[in-house]
Amino acid sequence: MLEPVAASRLQFAVTTIVHIIFPVMSMGLAPFLIYFTWKDIRTGKPIYEQLRRFWTKIFAISFVVGTVTGIVLEFEFGTNFAVFATAAGDLFGGPLALEGMMAFMLEATFLGIFVFGRQRVGNVLYMISAVAVGIGTWLSAVWILVANSWMQTPRGYELVSENGQQVVTLVDPFAAYLNPRFLWMYVHMQNAAVESVALILAGLGAYFVFRHHIWGYPIENVEFWETTLKFGLIALIITAPLQVLHGDLYARHVFETQPQKFAAMEAIWETESYVPEYIIAFPTSIENLLDPRAKDIFGIGIPGGASWLASGGDPQATIRGLEEFEGPQPPVALVFWSFRAMVGLGFWFILLAVWGGYRWIRGQLLEDDLLHLALMASTPLGILAVHLGWIVTEVGRQPWIIQDVMKTSAGVSSDLTGTEATVTLAGFVVVYLALLVLYLYVIARIVRSGPPALADLTVTERPDTPTDEVGTDD
Repeated sequence: MLEPVAASRLQFAVTTIVHIIFPVMSMGLAPFLIYFTWKDIRTGKPIYEQLRRFWTKIFAISFVVGTVTGIVLEFEFGTNFAVFATAAGDLFGGPLALEGMMAFMLEATFLGIFVFGRQRVGNVLYMISAVAVGIGTWLSAVWILVANSWMQTPRGYELVSENGQQVVTLVDPFAAYLNPRFLWMYVHMQNAAVESVALILAGLGAYFVFRHHIWGYPIENVEFWETTLKFGLIALIITAPLQVLHGDLYARHVFETQPQKFAAMEAIWETESYVPEYIIAFPTSIENLLDPRAKDIFGIGIPGGASWLASGGDPQATIRGLEEFEGPQPPVALVFWSFRAMVGLGFWFILLAVWGGYRWIRGQLLEDDLLHLALMASTPLGILAVHLGWIVTEVGRQPWIIQDVMKTSAGVSSDLTGTEATVTLAGFVVVYLALLVLYLYVIARIVRSGPPALADLTVTERPDTPTDEVGTDD
């Protein structure tokens, strides 16, 4: 049996790894659905109704499964991390409550109108429902990341003793909820969600275009998948460079506020200057794979790159090594390799965006089969990059559950036994993997079915239907 701390951490990790897929899908799809709805109302063109109806199905399923898997996460604070929940409840519980009362209720209320109300409400109210669902989705991320960012850079609190236990008391809500990390996390996460969905749109569109072009399979909805490919590529062209640029600034902020995490990201054990940044790195032995040290890694690096990244432009800047920090260290290997993989994927996404944009300008977007294969292979990589980013964020903070305030080992429920934690971990693995398989099966069936046929699109007059003159606008 595992120790309660290890089992609880693994259970929370499994729950989060599966759950995060669904918010990424809903948050990433929200801007696309708002645009498709607006174009459907504004122009009346069938392609936009097809896009709206098809991707609304996937959005709704992602919302439902995300709700089910996400609620469990909040209960785990009480079952597995009761000491943490008791100590930080005054500050941590507020954002989670607001997420449910404000963001979730807004999204859930208008989602019914958005999914089922197209023929029952006018264009104005229907457009409002699309925007409200999108706002609710993104507002949900605000409160979740407010809570998590406070754990990374805690502010606006005092520690008081209650019944012999140190308890966090909120004294400055603005300092706590607008802590230094929040904006960095929010921008990076939301852009990553849109980028991930952009890769899915581009990958699925590329698959059907490739199948039609190479294999000669008849596809009734060629225009739909070509348009899907183009929308995905447009979003990728916008989000991929922004993610790398923002990530560079974000890493600098991590260096300033969590130097131990930054040292783990770069596998720097001894304090040194002119530290290279390894874009591509390979371990020279199994030992270096499991215990990486930057100076012993073989790879392609930028001399002084890590120092430049940390300081904002000085390649000679000094970076504190892990050996200068007292107490246990983060799992350096997991943090170091996850960070490398995430950065590598970020640059790969930029390459895809430039490649696709170039082919589009040349009028060869729909004929470049190698590009289609690359986009198809990259379909799930955006979500993988999100997972890697959260591994760096959460594992890199260890051994702290609240940075420099409470260690993870101290936050686990005191009466939780190793047997209980291990059994529930096994149960969570089975149930969550089953949910994920079921979700992927349903999504695959929707994709195979394709968009609604033109004959099945709305032919009855809607309230506030655009005139023919307006419908010709694009």
